[in-house]
Formats: sequence, structure tokens, C-alpha cells
Amino acid sequence: MTAGPTVIQAGGEIRTEVLAAQAAGRRVGFVPTMGSLHAGHISLVEQAVTDCDDVVVSIYVNPTQFGPDEDFDRYPRDLAADCQRLSRQRVRWVFAPDTAEMYPAGCATRIEVAGPAERFEGQLRPGHFSGVATIVCRLFQAVPADAAYFGAKDWQQTLVIRRMVGDLGLPVEVIVCPTVREPDGLALSSRNAYLTPSQRQQATALSAALKQAQADWQAGLSVAAITASMDTTLKRAGITVDYADVVAAETLEPLEPPPAETAAIALVAGRLGETRLIDNLPLSPRGAVSC
Repeated sequence: MTAGPTVIQAGGEIRTEVLAAQAAGRRVGFVPTMGSLHAGHISLVEQAVTDCDDVVVSIYVNPTQFGPDEDFDRYPRDLAADCQRLSRQRVRWVFAPDTAEMYPAGCATRIEVAGPAERFEGQLRPGHFSGVATIVCRLFQAVPADAAYFGAKDWQQTLVIRRMVGDLGLPVEVIVCPTVREPDGLALSSRNAYLTPSQRQQATALSAALKQAQADWQAGLSVAAITASMDTTLKRAGITVDYADVVAAETLEPLEPPPAETAAIALVAGRLGETRLIDNLPLSPRGAVSC
């Protein structure tokens, strides 16, 4: 049976381990998470294991990316269960810092990213992407890996992280892996655990709206018609809609009108009770055959 990963809490210690592995010629992959690991996280770990000699998974629920009325206090935390799940993967280290490690007393610096951070989640959750960018940058300092792996479900987040990495010249390759879904289409998320059985059924409308958007996009419908259809699908399922839109995939800027060669993406976000879910689906260039 494979031995479990070594759990490290100190940033200086994990940094020393990673640098030593790299000095020995080993490629190190890094999967940052907030724990409550599910199959989506594991797919990132599996890709990192495939690509790299050694893999680090961080588990840290970052307070600075939660708003005052969001679910920081109830966000699921079970480090022992997460480590048990990772013991079945070829993960060498788990970096599990506490808040004093990640935000030392007197810490007064935050990273602000414009561009892709300004719309959608950036508008609805002020300060969220500053918290994301700050913690990811601090994690990259502690874990100076060759490559870091993120899920496409949080598409806007991946754009923000890529912009930060490029703007600051951070020496890490950002790799985005496909969204993992349940058989009925619901994107895997740690927050799915909050849903009641009836809400869980309602939540399938998110992926249904995206699939319809994909079909409508290929049929040549206007962006306005596509977004109206997504909004209707979500509201009929009882979802309170935060947004439903089709935009340029790499900038999140409006498509007016959408050029045939532009990579587009459909984005949705909404609430079921106190649970907020997001999802997205890349749209093939018009006229292309989608797989």
C-alpha cells in the first residue's frame, strides 16, 4: 500500500523540500485547494502526477476571498479525510498551513488584479479576487513549483491567476484542466454538499442552460437570445440568477457582434437557498463540430 503524503505546515519547510527536489532534477507540480476534496480535485492531482515527478497539494481555506455574508465559517473542513483520499494518489507532500502562517501579524499587502477580475464575480463579490490573487501568490512563494493546476469550473479565477502570474513574472506554468461533472451534468463543487435533495435536482438546470447555450450558439442565435434562454431555464428551475452571459473566453468582454473565430464561453451563476453555484461551458467557434 502506498504511504500517505507528508503533511507540512510551515512555509519555509515546504519551500526547502520543493527546491531540493528541483535541484535533484525533479519536476514539481502543485495543486492548490481549500480541501473538502472531491473527484474534480483528484482529477487535477492525477494530471499533476502524470506530468510531474513530485506533487504538492495545499489545503487551506482562505478567509480573504470570502465576503462578510459568505460561507467561510461553515465551509467544510476535514484534513484527515482529505489526506486519506490523497494517500491513494502519488502525492508527496500536503501543505496545510494555518492563517498565522499565510498572513503573519502585521501583513498589510494585497494584490489587486484588474482586467479579467472586473466583471461577473468581481462585481458581485468585492475583494474576492484580491483575496484569491494574494493567497495564490503567497502559496507560490511557499511552493515554488514548476507547474500549478486549476480547474476550468472557476474559469474567471483561472484568467485572474494567469494575468497575475504573467504581470508579476512568476516562474510557474499555470495549467487549466477540464471541469468534472456528475452523470447528470452538475459540475462538482465542495458547495454541492450544502444542497438539499430537491435543490440538488434543481441545480442540474445550470448545466442544462449551458448545453442549450451551446446548441443555440451553433445555430447562430444572437448573444441576447442565448442569454435570455439561459436566464429563463435557470429561473424556471427556481434558481435566483446572478448572471447568465456569453462573452469572449480569454477576456470576458462582451461579444458585439461575435466574430466567427472568437473563442466564446457561456457563464452562469445563481443561488439555491443559501448555496451559490457557478458553472461555465466553452463554446466552439460557430460552424465547428463540438465534441
